[in-house]
Amino acid sequence: MASSSRNSSSSCSSSSSSSKRVAPMSTTMLVLVMAQVLVLIVGLSHGQGLVPGVMIFGDSVVDAGNNNNLDTFVKANFPLMEETSATITPPEVENLGLSTYPPAYLSQDAQGKNLLNGANFASAASGYLDRTANLYRAISLSQQLQFYKEYQSKVVGIAGRAKAAALISGAIYILSAGSSDYVQNYYINPLLRGTYTSDQFGDLLLQSFNSFAENLYNLGARRIGVTSLPPMGCLPAAITLFGAGRNDCIVYLNNDAITFNKKLNAVSEALKKRHSDLKLVVFDIYNPLLDLIKNPQNSGFFEARKACCGTGTIETSLLCNVRSPGTCSNATGYVFWDSVHPTEAANKVLSDTILLQGIDLIS
Repeated sequence: MASSSRNSSSSCSSSSSSSKRVAPMSTTMLVLVMAQVLVLIVGLSHGQGLVPGVMIFGDSVVDAGNNNNLDTFVKANFPLMEETSATITPPEVENLGLSTYPPAYLSQDAQGKNLLNGANFASAASGYLDRTANLYRAISLSQQLQFYKEYQSKVVGIAGRAKAAALISGAIYILSAGSSDYVQNYYINPLLRGTYTSDQFGDLLLQSFNSFAENLYNLGARRIGVTSLPPMGCLPAAITLFGAGRNDCIVYLNNDAITFNKKLNAVSEALKKRHSDLKLVVFDIYNPLLDLIKNPQNSGFFEARKACCGTGTIETSLLCNVRSPGTCSNATGYVFWDSVHPTEAANKVLSDTILLQGIDLIS
């Protein structure tokens, strides 16, 4: 990958401009931008409604509320986070030919005709490995797949077999996973690190991805978009936890992401060779986000090391709430909203850079 030639230990930028305070700015989660990107792509085809629905699987960056109904501390149904939760505006959704954004499958909205635009099965703290989700009482990828099978039966009952089949085969399937496996499991688990090298651990994750993609294909999916790992070593939480007091990106974490992403592309190519009717795109999150972190000023940002929420160094999920001391009142100059997830402003920049990557999913 091109990023391997970059100095991933470069210091993240900051500025005294952080003292500026204006009205609060809502934020969005990184890979929900992928759905927005697809909205824009379909918009290029003059609103022909080429995509009947969107099915979303994975972790916190795409969890639209499923964890709010679970006995877990990894949620978003508390003050401030509710105010900054991710949404796609109706006009954008209409470009996909959809009347509403696919609901979180475990929410009260996931019933009747609301299911005919797809559904979101993602769960914060989930990963490619079921054991990662189990650590945080999240919904494992295996269970998400079971919910999807249940969803298919519901859609058949609502719309009939013919319409259900058209939705299932024509929908875009988005998968975001892997970061939790590394940052919230492997790197903090001495037993895992003693058993597997980071390269071997990545191979375990890729086996899970391959199996999941095959299962989706066998259930009718023909358009799958999977995200690469981000530059994990540049996430504020990772720098705080593994940086030994320094403010630089953690080189070995980024190298692990680079290695994994190369293999993810290889596995994806092999899947497409096995299934000639499968459209599968690996969305490169790593390079655009790394560039934004290393050169924030080029896109109008002044802070890339610290997040807007709380101290900006470690808080996420439950720790990001209305009582979090130090939370900024204007996130537009920050690359990160919390210690893991980019702000809405950053996501808009990212969406511009990865727009063309998804064209194959609708061509």
